Amino acid sequence: MDFQKSKLGFGMMRLPVLSGPADFDYKQLFQMVDEFLAQGFTYFDTSFVYHNGKSEEATKKSVVERHPRESFTVATKFPTFNLVPENEIDSIIESQLKNLGVEYVDYYLLHNLQNVYYDGVDGKGGIVKTTNLFEHAKKFKDAGKIKHLGFSFHSSAKLLDRILTEHPETEFVQIALNPIDWDSELVQAGKCYEVIRKHGKKVIIMEPIKGGGLAKLPDDAEKFLKSINPADSIASWSLRFSLDLDDVITVLSGMSTLEQVKDNIRTTKAAKPLTDAEKSALADAMKIYRESAPIKQSEIEKYRGLIYNKVPVTAILQAYSICQIQPNPGFSDDNNYFKNAVIENANLDIFKGLPKEKVVTAEGEDITEKVETAVKWLSEHSF
Repeated sequence: MDFQKSKLGFGMMRLPVLSGPADFDYKQLFQMVDEFLAQGFTYFDTSFVYHNGKSEEATKKSVVERHPRESFTVATKFPTFNLVPENEIDSIIESQLKNLGVEYVDYYLLHNLQNVYYDGVDGKGGIVKTTNLFEHAKKFKDAGKIKHLGFSFHSSAKLLDRILTEHPETEFVQIALNPIDWDSELVQAGKCYEVIRKHGKKVIIMEPIKGGGLAKLPDDAEKFLKSINPADSIASWSLRFSLDLDDVITVLSGMSTLEQVKDNIRTTKAAKPLTDAEKSALADAMKIYRESAPIKQSEIEKYRGLIYNKVPVTAILQAYSICQIQPNPGFSDDNNYFKNAVIENANLDIFKGLPKEKVVTAEGEDITEKVETAVKWLSEHSF
């Protein structure tokens, strides 16, 4: 396999700030950008909404205004979730070009496609379809203002397969992918990755270290991994997991400090494909990680086959439990997947409340309260 060492991408979502989310520490940011480019990496990923809507401007000041256009690649995203009226779509895309100070965007994404935005609820149709969002973006591509068109995705492999079938003009898909999400029942990173490849599209990976959640593991897991590769950071294992995959354009890391940039560059440049022994070790570390959650995976397995509003109870409890051990539980990428699973399987809007369903195991154990606690938390933290 040709292991590409240029896959690292710079996510402009967790930039260094001083007094607030839009008060950027430009001195450090300039150093981070310069180091990234000097080491041969080129991909910068931003969006219309990051950092209170100022990330595109920060990208302009730190990258576009300071480096030749041919030396970098820039990606940004349309704010699908802002529910913009169709007559305003074109002006927003134009404003993004102005925010970035570029004549074209290398990679343009429809941000956060999922059931509620694609299909909608109650048969009303989602914003993507009712505003002809793909068609508007394609018009800008035809005009040369977008070089490559794709979308970021937060839902099931089943929906992803359908979107790619209905929109063959898609060139790439950005998905959350890391060792813990790979076989997650709701995130379905592994299944989504294979769907993208089945359609002959390219992959962009976000959350390779799960928003920092896989940079620190339970002590037993860390000791185990350190016994194999003592000099490697814990985060490097998850980054290598993603770098090792085929058909990947870039692996995005949201970097907040110069040291994080340097560590990711060191990892990427020194990385070799994971050996079979390393893959096995990482899988074992993820098992320890799942067992450190409030509801252990070994306990969740006892509920295999139980359903709550047409969603597997194991999926609900797994998503809830993994969220609780993230650095920022309320912003874990698992949060939205429950909402989409309910829409897809039961055509219900969690924000309007769900029918009460009793959940009892074959042995007669009533776990309704446990499930409803997880459902309530996931519903409250969906966005």
